[in-house]
Amino acid sequence: MKTLYDVQQLLKQFGIIVYVGKRIYDIELMMLEVKNIYERRLIDKDTYLTAWRILKREHHIEESRGE
Repeated sequence: MKTLYDVQQLLKQFGIIVYVGKRIYDIELMMLEVKNIYERRLIDKDTYLTAWRILKREHHIEESRGE
């Protein structure tokens, strides 16, 4: 898993499709969803941390664009 698309595909495996309309909001919602599926022990810690890092990176990029 290396890209935001990969995280989207991970969530899709659990029937979760995120589209709010604004990319930064989509990323924030994906962060919540990844945390929820990890807390329910549906994904392992390594998968969770990898997805979390990708989402944090993308969130930072979007914040930088907004300035």
